Amino acid sequence: MTHTSLASWLSYIESQHPSEIELGLDRGNLVLSRLALSRPKHKVITVAGTNGKGSTCAMLTQYLCSQGYTVGTYTSPHFLAFNERIALNNMSCDDAMICRAFEVIEAARKDVPLTYFEFSTLAALWIFDQSKLDYWVLEVGLGGRLDSVNMIDTDVAVVTSISLDHMDWLGDNLDVIAREKTGIARKDKLLVSGVVNPPSTIAITAGEIGANLKQKDIDFSFQRSTTDWSWSGNGVQYDALPIPSLPLQNAATVIAVLVYMGLNPSATDLVTLFKTAQLTGRFQQVAFSPDVYIDVAHNPEAAVELAQRIGSLSRKPVAVCGMLKDKDIAGVMANLAESFSAWYCCDLGGVRGAKALELMDKLEKVSPDISPFLYEFSSVGDAIQGALAQAKEEGRAVIVFGSFVTVSDYLALSQARE
Repeated sequence: MTHTSLASWLSYIESQHPSEIELGLDRGNLVLSRLALSRPKHKVITVAGTNGKGSTCAMLTQYLCSQGYTVGTYTSPHFLAFNERIALNNMSCDDAMICRAFEVIEAARKDVPLTYFEFSTLAALWIFDQSKLDYWVLEVGLGGRLDSVNMIDTDVAVVTSISLDHMDWLGDNLDVIAREKTGIARKDKLLVSGVVNPPSTIAITAGEIGANLKQKDIDFSFQRSTTDWSWSGNGVQYDALPIPSLPLQNAATVIAVLVYMGLNPSATDLVTLFKTAQLTGRFQQVAFSPDVYIDVAHNPEAAVELAQRIGSLSRKPVAVCGMLKDKDIAGVMANLAESFSAWYCCDLGGVRGAKALELMDKLEKVSPDISPFLYEFSSVGDAIQGALAQAKEEGRAVIVFGSFVTVSDYLALSQARE
């Protein structure tokens, strides 16, 4: 079948499997075997975790590129364009390259029904193979052990964090979820865990697999002061590192990956990395007067991180919040209810979108006095308009958060206004 545009291809691959998500490696592995792909010159790095995957991949990619290596990076989801998911040397692939990859996957799959994510993953791997790269940096989409990214045997597995999310797919307790995410590791290969208070199943699973596990607070550690931070591990010490805009916990994990891979990063290069590393939608300032920040925080662990970031502002900001109904809305609200002066809650579209009233109900349950500061809107755009007006009048910032969908809607609206 011939498609003349990337949009046409994306519409087609969305229709090729009855389920948006169907965990398992059999379908993908069958098609992968037909592609006969090579591996990168140096290593495949695979990153799993509840939060922090994107920022970890971004920092690893930026560092490797800064050292002159060629790097393919596969991440998800995207904000404005599918191309964001597949990057070569930190630059999104163009439509023509992705369409060519889809043509190859379509021919190779024959009658194998692939999910949207499986199709996308195979396309990314084919592009990386064709590009003859030094490193592949792969972000797990959901879980780890049964995610399509795990079709590729990794050389370095990374687990950033473990918390309750996607429980319908991964299990309803941390031990089970940790086992699923640690399933990306391979025998005799490096596994770096930056997990805070790690479930015992990380070490148990690593032992069963035979992976070379390095854990935070056992093999490496970091300390933060008011103005900077330090890292130590494997006989190496880095002091006076700048506080990054991305989560410090993930920055520490990135250093561990680089050190235990044997890349021996210099202090100067790490300073440059942490001064410059950024990622769309991670407490990212995107406007001024009033200041607007976007953050994809959508589970309790990420909400704690966001609350800490908000604490650095001079005044309580105004929230624009939209969430998906399959997320732990109550847990997010419990961690953020007292962080804002007002809440502009909005409906999100689609079958997974939660209604503003559901968000408001959860807020009122954790903070009964908050009702006068809650506002209901039918769209992200309407909520933003109201929030900006209040923030400008009162000299406050606006934080747009709650979902990739919410942040994507904001970015699309901002792009349309330019």
